[in-house]
Amino acid sequence: MKNLLVLLFILSIWILQACSASEGKNNKGIVPADEIPVKIVKLEKKSMTAVINASGQFTTDDETFLSFKTGGVIDKIYVKEGDAVRQGQLLATLNLTEINAQVSQARLGYEKASRDYERVSNLYKDSVATLEQFQNAKTALDVASQQYDAAKFNQAYSEIRALGNGFVLQKKASEGQVIQPGTSVFQTNGAKKGRWLLKTGVSDKDWSRISLHDKALVYTDATASKAFDAYVSRKSEGTDPSTGSFTIELTLTGKLPASIASGMFGKALITPGESIHAWSIPYEALLDGDAQSGYVFVTDDLKTARKVTVSVGDIAEDHIIITSGLENANAVIIAGSAYLRDKSPIKIIE
Repeated sequence: MKNLLVLLFILSIWILQACSASEGKNNKGIVPADEIPVKIVKLEKKSMTAVINASGQFTTDDETFLSFKTGGVIDKIYVKEGDAVRQGQLLATLNLTEINAQVSQARLGYEKASRDYERVSNLYKDSVATLEQFQNAKTALDVASQQYDAAKFNQAYSEIRALGNGFVLQKKASEGQVIQPGTSVFQTNGAKKGRWLLKTGVSDKDWSRISLHDKALVYTDATASKAFDAYVSRKSEGTDPSTGSFTIELTLTGKLPASIASGMFGKALITPGESIHAWSIPYEALLDGDAQSGYVFVTDDLKTARKVTVSVGDIAEDHIIITSGLENANAVIIAGSAYLRDKSPIKIIE
């Protein structure tokens, strides 16, 4: 009996403790999770220059696309890609059967109009032909003369000759091919006498920040990543239909090595003259980021983490420049982010 009383007493105490714990939980709500230790860096918006990364192909400012003035069948092509050419050298010709016939027709028309004019002129002097007949004969002679000149001009441009000393970069047609007037047959440059350019494509956001004569550094793997000074020499006013990007031309300055060739791939770092207002954060703070965007964890009250999406302006050697997304944040979390979720409680550690 005594043992039964002791057992009932212990049981009653356990029930009272359980009820108290339940009541305390109901009054206070869900017990908060453990705070996650993190490290933070205070945020401060500053005026800075964000370098723009771009890439493209090397070319020269004297590259030329050569074509026939008239259409027809290509008879002969005398050069191959990579060949050196000299000024005036014959590169290709059309089959001249059709164009020669047109020249002959124009010549015969001119000769007939010349005879008619001479006959009417003599009759007019003898007062046999009228002034109107004389003027019509003169007009017909002028028209025939111009048609003859146009036919001879087309005949002369039914062949392609080099405009200057240089190299054949591309051959875009073959012998026997029917080609339309103005269709490119060769792409040539000027034997490295022209200035080297790097044609790059940039986004609309970067295009708006770039101005003419902005400085740049150009790299290529062919020169062991040696940097070359350059400047923005041309800025397109419309997008390239094939890429959807804006074209920026960078003109290289100084002495360049012979290892650079047209069409070679290059990279550029363009420094805009206009600065931006942005934040600088360590690499550790950016999660799942790329050259355009990513996300970070920030804190406003130093007690709770908040996940926000940010826009990346530039990725530098030891920091990342953020252009938007941190407007309402007090500090950015740089350690402990792997354990965080949005609105996770945090504890700041040194």
